[in-house]
Amino acid sequence: QQSNVTSYGATASAIITLEAFAGMWINAFIICVLCIAWVKKKTLNSNEKILLLLGCCRFWHLCISSLYSFLSTVYPNFLHVHPIIQLSASFQTFFNYSTLWVSACLCGFYCIKIANFRNSCFIYLKGKIDRIVPWLLLGSEIFALAGSIIVYDVTETMHSNNLNFTCLRNFWEVSIRMDKHLFPSFFLLGFGYAASFTAVIFSAVFLLFSLWTHKRKMQTNSMKNLSMDAHIRAMKSILSFLVMYSINFVCLILTIIYVNDSENIMTLLITIYLNAFPGVHSLILIFSNPKLEKALLKILSCVKCK
Repeated sequence: QQSNVTSYGATASAIITLEAFAGMWINAFIICVLCIAWVKKKTLNSNEKILLLLGCCRFWHLCISSLYSFLSTVYPNFLHVHPIIQLSASFQTFFNYSTLWVSACLCGFYCIKIANFRNSCFIYLKGKIDRIVPWLLLGSEIFALAGSIIVYDVTETMHSNNLNFTCLRNFWEVSIRMDKHLFPSFFLLGFGYAASFTAVIFSAVFLLFSLWTHKRKMQTNSMKNLSMDAHIRAMKSILSFLVMYSINFVCLILTIIYVNDSENIMTLLITIYLNAFPGVHSLILIFSNPKLEKALLKILSCVKCK
């Protein structure tokens, strides 16, 4: 059984490395295109700011994940050195949290910018959204930093308990004590995931309702307008993200549940999906953004000609 787990671990490590490599290229493409546009125009709109930060967070998240997966397979004892595993878990959590919250900001931005409601609060947000976006991104990074500090404390506690309590008669007592100590930390981590997931759900629901009301108004007109096209394009992007985000949210919760069982096959499968998510969703964002899609098709056509 141990050999099977080891072979599964080696296979999962190879898959994770390939996923991370593909995801890094995809997000590096987004970063390069937006940085070139930034240099040419000397400015970025709010949508491009969110996409740039999202691409950077995903790129570094995949770099750290692939490095951790490689070291855990090639030189696993290196990860048991005191500060290494704590720092690795903390950095991965920081970039993962950043990805989740910045993605939620992107969904909220689409909703506020495209949806049409006559509510005074919504109209105020629509007018001020470009000024609010930098503060939302700053808040996302603060939440991510708080989550990484919590994970560092959790990992430090688990590491110290594993080192200090090796007697079997104290194992049950130590487990109960660890659970009591770690429950607030796990609750805060789960709350962070749930809050970002809730923001995505509300954005999708509001945009869908806005599309439905706008479609009713346009029933007498056989011509499509730009607002309808924008609704549909944003809705496709958010719904595809909502499906992936839902699976991602379940996997993150399962990661918390299986945090003490690193050799479980379920943990390996969850890790494979979590590393595939940043690349796949970034690819969806590329094809839902005209500028990024045009740049990608231009590169692919040049490669095909050569």
